[in-house]
Amino acid sequence: MTGRDNELWLQSWRDHRTDFHQQSTNRLLTRFWPSLELVPESRVFVPLCGKSLDMVWLAKQGHNVIGVELSPIAVRAFFRENRLLPARRQLGKFTLWQHGRISILCGDYFSLTLEDLGRIDTVYDRAALTALPEDIRKHYVSHLRKIVPATATVFLLTTEDAEEKDTPSQAFGVAEEIKTLYAEDFEINLAHVESVFEVDPESPGNPQLKVYRLSAKSGAEQRRGLHAMPLS
Repeated sequence: MTGRDNELWLQSWRDHRTDFHQQSTNRLLTRFWPSLELVPESRVFVPLCGKSLDMVWLAKQGHNVIGVELSPIAVRAFFRENRLLPARRQLGKFTLWQHGRISILCGDYFSLTLEDLGRIDTVYDRAALTALPEDIRKHYVSHLRKIVPATATVFLLTTEDAEEKDTPSQAFGVAEEIKTLYAEDFEINLAHVESVFEVDPESPGNPQLKVYRLSAKSGAEQRRGLHAMPLS
């Protein structure tokens, strides 16, 4: 993000303007995550993680969870509210907070490197992409390709305006932006669509919640010039 975007995000945490934070584990995560059939020790990257409770749930499934978050207020609140006592140390441009299976790198997502993250098996993006300004999203995905191995899968949750062509039965009935950003390297599977209005009748308009499963296309590793990192 730009310096201005970063400052707006930091200020929202300072001012406690965090209505976007969910007070419970995302129900679409718990419903559809098992379909990925990951082994318990898989390493899961959560970009722009805030203080999401989803990280606690993922860790309880036996995964090693690595989040990145710009705001130290959010990181501190995550560990405090979940009654976890983290160890802290400097890791390059980041402060690494760590407790058990959960690690959070506090710093700018766009400063992350492949070496900072180590091996990543799956990316869990809960509306991180769509929370960004539209002009930043291409850079977000481009950077993601640089910092995770080409073999990593992506579990993507979005909130989008309704499109008549999108139905739960259309595996490739995805928003044009998702296609543009991900189709070069990923097979895109639209696993689920539901109207927000069905869940929250007070919601204005008719936005849709969508669950995407993105798996690496054959040859993506060669196209991107990335290689899965060896087990440490």
